Amino acid sequence: MTVPSLQILRADVEHLPALAQLASVIWRRHYPRIISHGQIEFMLAQMYSLDTLRAEISSKGIRFYRLMVEERFAGFAAIGPTDAVDTIKLHKLYLLPELHGKGFGTRLLKHCEAEARQHGARRLVLAVNKRNARAIAMYQRNGFTIVESVVTDIGGGFVMDDFIMGKNLGHEAE
Repeated sequence: MTVPSLQILRADVEHLPALAQLASVIWRRHYPRIISHGQIEFMLAQMYSLDTLRAEISSKGIRFYRLMVEERFAGFAAIGPTDAVDTIKLHKLYLLPELHGKGFGTRLLKHCEAEARQHGARRLVLAVNKRNARAIAMYQRNGFTIVESVVTDIGGGFVMDDFIMGKNLGHEAE
């Protein structure tokens, strides 16, 4: 069995249209069993408009990474600063559903951990929908623990019902 080639590359402003398109594919395939179609469309419009993504890069210090599998754009992640000087937040980590369970998500997560360490972080935190059992299990396999349960009103009559998870990074190599 051949191991597929995998690259993790920085995503810049010119990659944002493709990233938004990939998010739309992933969300519409993965989230219907977790949240309503209405909430999926609302969140895609809020979180993945090109203006929102550009602002995240230019004024919020969020860094995006593209996961390329066999030269195909197959997933992405984003990390950025928090109010705590030694903590970085994993804002996004998404992978085409047909690639789940093959280790690609873990590779992307490990890359984000290494990037966070390089930027001086000692802790990585994230929010994950409480009903996203597959993602929660992947994060737990990678050393994350649930630290809080939160419900956030995001407007439009929708809420995000999430676990906040965290991991102390230490100084291990990628």
